[in-house]
Amino acid sequence: MKRIIFLMFCAVVFSSCSNELTEPANLMEIKTNIDYKIAPSRNVNLSNFDRTPSEWGENVTGVKTRFQTDKKEIALTFDACGGEYGNGYDEKLISFLRKEQIPATLFINERWIMENEDTFLELANDPLFQIENHGSNHSPLSVNGGEAWGIPATESVKEVYEEIMNNHDTVKQLTEREMTLFRSGTAYYDEVAIELANALGYEVVNYTILGDAGATFSSEQVKRALLSAEPGDIALLHMNQPRSGTAEGIRQAIPLLKEQGFEFVLLEGKKLE
Repeated sequence: MKRIIFLMFCAVVFSSCSNELTEPANLMEIKTNIDYKIAPSRNVNLSNFDRTPSEWGENVTGVKTRFQTDKKEIALTFDACGGEYGNGYDEKLISFLRKEQIPATLFINERWIMENEDTFLELANDPLFQIENHGSNHSPLSVNGGEAWGIPATESVKEVYEEIMNNHDTVKQLTEREMTLFRSGTAYYDEVAIELANALGYEVVNYTILGDAGATFSSEQVKRALLSAEPGDIALLHMNQPRSGTAEGIRQAIPLLKEQGFEFVLLEGKKLE
């Protein structure tokens, strides 16, 4: 019943919206009153994915790590993980990207959105940024459990579905846009979970450049990582840890990459591989 009320509310809000995003007046009420969300049906038979996987890790079958290009292009991607230690916002980083007009793809977790709704809507309105799916609870993605870096994975096909689609639904309700790229918390998966993500209309995207190692790198390490770039690389960094070395490393690396002839692109429309 709460879910039905939520959808009715959003339908009323967005029926009067223009193309510019606006914040629902009662987002805080939505955030605190909904105990559980049933993701919208995608006409996917979940029983088809009820089997034992054989792979587990960052580079399992089906994960995309780079894009095809015949130009000197790279893609910067930034995760916003959410949760008790992950709800921060690196305003210095985003301000620099805007000043230098550096496009970036932002993988944003549902928990981060709920704690930073004004900032999220501002980012989603900015054509410099592409908003994509970083999950609902920041869980590694598995149909039968496990863990990565001490974080428990989803434990069933149903939980994989919810991890992807609950955040998908939240972003769609707020922006009227469909996300098509997914990165899990910790970037760990099994191959059956990847197949389910694909069936739901998502490509799963990891990286070729470990840009800040979960926002633990110093600025010098971030710079060195980015300066290893080759055409078609995807760099994984974070935008939710303002005390990290990420922003300063980016600030130092961007001019040097430009001198090398690199251009920065969104992942939208790119052929991933």
